[in-house]
Amino acid sequence: MTKIYAVTNQKGGVGKTTTSVNLAASLVATKKRVLLIDLDPQGNATMGSGVEKNDVELSALNVLVDGKSIAESRVQAPEAKYDVVAANGDLTAAEVQLLEMLARETRLKRAIDAVKREYDYIIIDCPPSLSMLTVNALVAANGVLIPMQCEYYALEGLSALMDTITQIRDVLNPELEVEGILRTMYDPRNSLTNEVSAQLSDFFGDRLYRTVIPRNVRLAEAPSFGLPVLNYDRKSKGAVAYLALAGEMIRRNEKQPSLMAS
Repeated sequence: MTKIYAVTNQKGGVGKTTTSVNLAASLVATKKRVLLIDLDPQGNATMGSGVEKNDVELSALNVLVDGKSIAESRVQAPEAKYDVVAANGDLTAAEVQLLEMLARETRLKRAIDAVKREYDYIIIDCPPSLSMLTVNALVAANGVLIPMQCEYYALEGLSALMDTITQIRDVLNPELEVEGILRTMYDPRNSLTNEVSAQLSDFFGDRLYRTVIPRNVRLAEAPSFGLPVLNYDRKSKGAVAYLALAGEMIRRNEKQPSLMAS
């Protein structure tokens, strides 16, 4: 049974890529088989995994546009040992090219279907916009993981994202659910943080992860070394938090087998 997460938020700078990379590494540390698909043309999840984005022979562009298989396109993160479908600036071309293709919304889903039995978790790092790339991720996924900061404008952006998820579910992917809301860059000393956190709890209930990701220097430093924080400083607060998130997800999924993709 494979869980496929689209990690997305239309607002940038919320820890989306940080979450994708470090969740992948943490799940591998719990002996899960993991594939990370980078759909952001910036390629930050690729670089943060220790893969040089401009050196790969095949990338997410080739999967989406040229019909290349994930099996022939993936590479392995050298330290963390999860598989990666890389992205780089070439992926910006996919936006225009996909618009001219038949069944353009389902191209990633078809590619994933061919390999998903090889993995326990597939994590898709989305660009910070509602683009055709994000639509492909939401159509392929069975769960949406939404990282967000507990600040005023975050709630405004979250409302728009929830509307998008509803539209995708109604038209293209009836299995799509909000898997969870993850509070990132969390500072409990901030009164607004606590206020927004309480509002999230009221609205989302148990879909709000108990785990919070703190502001952490080591977590911020790790990408510059091409490493998930778990491989950079295993004892840091950031590494401990993402391990806790992986554990919470695994426990949640074991309780809800009916929501998992076959």
